[in-house]
Amino acid sequence: MTFTVAIVGRPNVGKSTLFNRLVGRRLAIVHDMPGVTRDRREGDATLLGVEFRVIDTAGFEDATGDSVEARMRRQTDLAVEEADVVLMLIDSRAGVTPLDRHFGDLLRRSKTPVILVANKCEGKAGAPGLYESYALGLGEPVPVSAEHGEGMAELFDALLPYARAAGALDGEEDEDDPFSEPPPVGDDDGEGTEDRPERPLQLVVVGRPNVGKSTLVNRLLGEDRMLTGPEAGLTRDAVSVEWEHRGRRIRLVDTAGLRKRANIDDPVEKLSVSNTLEAIRMAEVVVLVLDCAGILDKQDLTIARMVIEEGRALVLAINKWDMVDKPDEALRRLKDRTETSLPMARGLPAVTISALTGKGVSRLMDAVQDVHAIWNRRISTSQLNRWLEEVVSHHPPPALPGGRRIKIRYMTQAKARPPTFVIFASKPEELPESYSRYLVNGLREAFRLPGVPIRLFVRGGRNPYSEKD
Repeated sequence: MTFTVAIVGRPNVGKSTLFNRLVGRRLAIVHDMPGVTRDRREGDATLLGVEFRVIDTAGFEDATGDSVEARMRRQTDLAVEEADVVLMLIDSRAGVTPLDRHFGDLLRRSKTPVILVANKCEGKAGAPGLYESYALGLGEPVPVSAEHGEGMAELFDALLPYARAAGALDGEEDEDDPFSEPPPVGDDDGEGTEDRPERPLQLVVVGRPNVGKSTLVNRLLGEDRMLTGPEAGLTRDAVSVEWEHRGRRIRLVDTAGLRKRANIDDPVEKLSVSNTLEAIRMAEVVVLVLDCAGILDKQDLTIARMVIEEGRALVLAINKWDMVDKPDEALRRLKDRTETSLPMARGLPAVTISALTGKGVSRLMDAVQDVHAIWNRRISTSQLNRWLEEVVSHHPPPALPGGRRIKIRYMTQAKARPPTFVIFASKPEELPESYSRYLVNGLREAFRLPGVPIRLFVRGGRNPYSEKD
């Protein structure tokens, strides 16, 4: 059992800093500019051995209607309703502001219990604000410094009753010593080259700004989980959500839009881009969302090549397809563009969708599952060497100066995720790049490996599994 903690407060009081401290990683973007966080962000947190789910929220804004601030406020309200306990942060150095009082009144009337946390209490500068916060009527404040990790033991003490109520301290025999027994350690054989259905599939959604990434994520989840709207650049953090599709656990990650690097001046946007690139590096399958009005433009190709170079499986999702006038012509352009500009992932799956209406979304997830299975595929050494003997006899490597030919002796698959192969040859440094591409294309066709990056390495020496050459 676990319990859920939501971190709320007005903008720029250190919510994301505390979130990062609790999850033990810099997941959320932290910047001095107010309003950086816009979406709810969840993470698995641990505090002195107790595990729980923590939600980072946008700053409490006193806004209504359909403005961006009002939509952010609705996301925060949902987090408060979902949580078992709320941490309301104030900036003790700034003291209690009218906005703190306003939201303190609102939280007192909510059904979710509230713990008042006075952040930035390192040194003496925060003392006046700490004492002033008693007037909020939310009980005794917990003094912390999220940036420096101070006050975490006191925060643990404040959370402990809610952990007990939720059953998060299973096996506790002595209330004075809840950690008398160490937590069990699961077996892990350390192999990372095969698909494990019990582990969530890491699915990341990327694309240019305002192409419908968050709308697609909301459609997949079946709820308004991500902030959406006509404004470009609403998403700033790479926000992950645990989800289940047809019995398969999936960690779905929505990311900030990627613009051309030369157009980025805003320091927060630079941090957003860094978060998106890190999400791609951790992904298994990446869905690149394209706008039907500009399919695979230069920036789309840059993102696609980046994903392929990282060795991730890639699926193209052409959004807003219900607005296309000539679908056959658009698909033909897309096919020509992928074949000429992305030959390193020939057979790339492309699915036409409408994230707004949901049309084609189920086919998109079918394509994700299929390409993930291909990305994990292993081929036996005997099959590979029978194939190698056939293709080399049909089309041997070019002759070296003096008439001698490179001898290709043996082949094996080093790993999956992505499919990676090693060839042993007599003169590996002399094997032309064109011949390596010929072998990769042959592998793709013979063993049905469409749309995934294939890595091929050429090594010198004899067959390591045979005493004879």
